[in-house]
Amino acid sequence: MIEITGTQDAHAFRRFIIERCGEDTGTCIQCGKCSAGCPVAPDMDYMPNQVMELIRLNQRERLLAAHSFWFCASCQTCTIRCPHAIDIALVMNTLRKLTLEGGYAPAEKRMPLFNRIFLDSIHKHGRVYELGMVSRFNLASGQPFKDALLGAVMLVKGKIGLLPHRIRGLADIRSIFAK
Repeated sequence: MIEITGTQDAHAFRRFIIERCGEDTGTCIQCGKCSAGCPVAPDMDYMPNQVMELIRLNQRERLLAAHSFWFCASCQTCTIRCPHAIDIALVMNTLRKLTLEGGYAPAEKRMPLFNRIFLDSIHKHGRVYELGMVSRFNLASGQPFKDALLGAVMLVKGKIGLLPHRIRGLADIRSIFAK
């Protein structure tokens, strides 16, 4: 049971999330459509609708110690399905940022590293350069040859490219990152 004393602000975390990303998780009606459509919900400790509820319940410490938002693929399925148009993927990204800023240790230590390398790949190439991203992640996580055999097979079968693809509008992608 969660107890809120008279000295605590029961809506502090919710207001903080509104200030950071503009999304009011308090409008969530717990319909579960976000969690039902989430491709990674089974791997989360708190499904997307539960994350919204923990924010509403002012459970900042509990939530920022979780790993749900690190598993979020930012696929926008939750956001599209939300009947109250809450950008749940944006809230998940905001929680990732808060975790890093606040010095919280994620449950899976390599998740922030993977997230940073993934976003760096998109920033640099406009899309994910799979071979470069996996190689860089494996080197940074101390397992340089972890996926070497699998990578060779994928290269031979043409599933991944040896060199990154260039895209049109790279400047637009970089301006999104700047914002």
